Amino acid sequence: MPVLGLAIKSAQQVDIVRTLGRVYLGRDASEQVLRGRISRGVTERINAVLWYSDLRGSTGISESIGPDEIIPFLNDYAQTVIDAIHHAGGDVLKLIGDGVLAMFWGEDMADARRAALRAEHLFRKNVAALNKRRAAEGRPTTSAYVGLHVGEVFYGNIGSEDRLDFTVVGPTVNEVSRIASMSHSVDRELLASSEFYGGLDAAGRRYLVSTGRYALRGIGRAQDLYTLDPEVDANEPVTGSYERYLAN
Repeated sequence: MPVLGLAIKSAQQVDIVRTLGRVYLGRDASEQVLRGRISRGVTERINAVLWYSDLRGSTGISESIGPDEIIPFLNDYAQTVIDAIHHAGGDVLKLIGDGVLAMFWGEDMADARRAALRAEHLFRKNVAALNKRRAAEGRPTTSAYVGLHVGEVFYGNIGSEDRLDFTVVGPTVNEVSRIASMSHSVDRELLASSEFYGGLDAAGRRYLVSTGRYALRGIGRAQDLYTLDPEVDANEPVTGSYERYLAN
């Protein structure tokens, strides 16, 4: 019995460590750390679809509600984002205030792009349901701006000997945050880069339209940015077609 108890306790501790790793580091990052990738500066170059989102008007909302409502407000909307990303197969890398940095990657980058669009579509559904509930409770509601970009990133341990972060770094990370910020200016809840658009299959490109060419702050080149065709929301047959595309 003592030996059996020790075995059960050891198994439970492993499960606890894995759960804590997934919650605090993200699903893939926690597995990498548990496999021993804990050396500072150990990274790999990967191509990934990056997602960056932040809430609309969160500063004003936070200033207008009581202190005890701020954390539930942030948690409600973080849940809608993270659930959508995980359901579509992505990994959440960082929570930055009310911002979320995530990635989708794999051998087929066209599939990774479609997974990111699937997450964005599911996120909008999650937000609609959440806003309906919060409005019924007399609580403030909002949505989020989402930027999507594709490029090479360094993925691994970055930081000091005392504090490491398993995340992605590189120009692509800076660009995706700039793209999400540009959503404020052009009043579009989704903006995707030309790299994201160009790597979609022909069927996927039919659902995105150009919003124009922009020079992003701190980025040395201008590029076309794309958003969902308004027909996707306004025309029921197009909505159904888009959802079938995402489901494949």
